[in-house]
Amino acid sequence: MEQLKRIVNARTLLILTSLFFFLQLLQYFFTGAGGPLKLATRLVPVALILYVLKAYKDNELYPRLPRLANQIIATVYVFAALVPLVYLEREYTNLFLFRAGAYNSTDVIIGTILFLLVMEISRKAHTVLFIVNLVLIGYTLWGAYIPIDFFWHPGASLERIITSSTVELTTGVYGKYPQMGLTLIAAFLLLAAVGDGFGTQESLLKVVTGVFGRHKHYIPQTAVVSSLVTGMVSGSGAANSAVTGSVTIPLMKKYGIPAAFAGAVETAASMGGLIMPPLMAAAAFMMADFLGVTYWDVVQRGFSTGFIYYAVVAFSVYLIGLRYIEPGEVKQPPVPFYDKLKTLVFLGCIVLLVVLMGVLDISPMRSAVYAGFTLLVLMIAIDLYYKYVARHPDFAGHRLLAQLAKALETFADLAAYIVILMMVLGIMIGLFTVTGFILRMGQLMLQLGEWHVAAIIVMAWLFGWLAGTGLPPTATYIIVAVIIVPPMSRFGINPWVAHFFAFLISVWGELTPPTSLTAAVASSISGASFMRTAWEALKICSPMFVLSFSIFVRQEILTQTGWPQILTSTYVGVACLGLTFSLFGQFSREKWADLLGRGGLATLGMVAMFYPAAPVAMAASALCLVLLIKGVLNFRIIGTPVAIGPAM
Repeated sequence: MEQLKRIVNARTLLILTSLFFFLQLLQYFFTGAGGPLKLATRLVPVALILYVLKAYKDNELYPRLPRLANQIIATVYVFAALVPLVYLEREYTNLFLFRAGAYNSTDVIIGTILFLLVMEISRKAHTVLFIVNLVLIGYTLWGAYIPIDFFWHPGASLERIITSSTVELTTGVYGKYPQMGLTLIAAFLLLAAVGDGFGTQESLLKVVTGVFGRHKHYIPQTAVVSSLVTGMVSGSGAANSAVTGSVTIPLMKKYGIPAAFAGAVETAASMGGLIMPPLMAAAAFMMADFLGVTYWDVVQRGFSTGFIYYAVVAFSVYLIGLRYIEPGEVKQPPVPFYDKLKTLVFLGCIVLLVVLMGVLDISPMRSAVYAGFTLLVLMIAIDLYYKYVARHPDFAGHRLLAQLAKALETFADLAAYIVILMMVLGIMIGLFTVTGFILRMGQLMLQLGEWHVAAIIVMAWLFGWLAGTGLPPTATYIIVAVIIVPPMSRFGINPWVAHFFAFLISVWGELTPPTSLTAAVASSISGASFMRTAWEALKICSPMFVLSFSIFVRQEILTQTGWPQILTSTYVGVACLGLTFSLFGQFSREKWADLLGRGGLATLGMVAMFYPAAPVAMAASALCLVLLIKGVLNFRIIGTPVAIGPAM
């Protein structure tokens, strides 16, 4: 019995369930068997089981209850998830073809079990979304009693809510959002999972620190570069901040950066992972679906905003470093060659992913799988070589099965989190549709547009900002894209511009207090105030806030690819750098000269971003560049602090 308990435990069950989850996805990646809907009916319950097992293993299911109570509850939840899995395996054809819209009592019971389980797990995993859905359920049930005409609707039954969210299959927990999470998005998570299993992120941090940590002024750039690379495959600002910030924030504080600025730098750098392709916070996949284009079309345009964002953040960090860090060299310990090799392989696989999609025109899902398995094979080869051939002491304790298990568990955890998020969003959008709220909101936007198109833009920003203060970026983007983008497109706003505007709003909402998880993680590491950290991060990213409105004028950034896109991105990027210097730089010790120089930069930057005539905008950008170079040269002299020794 003791041996059985050691074998059959939460971690073993989690690994076995993760393996089943992965193998089912792998079969679909290479064969497409059954289609995405059939895959969702099979793996949506498995994603719920994965969440329950992991929460139980980490004692996060119901931590206030005794372990035995958690064990009983976890068992009940697992069986509750298995019931719809088994039922839909048997009744899939009947539900999809013969009983669609006319469900029997057994269908309703199965749907109720699944609906309650999803709602409870969403309460723990996505509390704000759970509250929103709870309010929407009440609104759907009792809409006929609302006295305000805009919100009134005839109401719907509880059975209609449950069936539309579950056994109707084409909507709710089995709809296109969870299907997207299980197919395209899951494939792109392979790189992050393999990297985590074989310690690639740690190697990356060592290499970046070894390169940028040799000169004191460039030490803060370790946060920018490491967050850029990690964010390209993680798609989570908070996770990015936790991984890289644990190294970069103490390093910045050590050499003189105040705690609030150190946390803000890491926050801003980590948020860039949501903007930079190829993952783009999972919103890129949804954008491609909404627009009816290929994923590569979205990625091509995403690189423009991503590069401008990181140019702004890197320049801000450079100016902050000049202000707070005294000049000098730092002797860094040598970086082992195997860490350099791991980093090179990881970066090479990201490049391989882009080449497969953009040059060889292989489907995004297949490209991601090929890149992920290439990384896996190379990491195994490196590990085996250093352990058995070179007999390096650092690899003596490495166990290949343990590393594979960690990669597998990471993949299942990341994919299950995304799938559950998409399930909750599927319920939300379904309830919006049942109540007719989307149509009424669209009519309101059209009425605003009749007054002036700018009113639609302002209304869209306010709606997205309010949603983003409480919801994850992917959730915010989907809601804004479903409700706001269609009326914007009807008034002549290019769909690319409308969707990227919605996307940038969603990222900005993640930066905004009081619910910025990325800022919360960074401030907890730095020991600074959360509000101060979030405020400084907003200042660093403020040029991107301006850019989100500039794309309505400088549409070539998004509507065209190739040289027109590169040219427009260049002079708009220079304008953003000018705005950055006006916030963090200094032209002169004389106050009037400093205000004149910074004000001139800000003015030229705004002209380059918003003046309709492109020649005038390019001329303003050229003048902005000249003035910017002069400002940087001045600031290198007047902004460098006197050497005071490292601040611990």
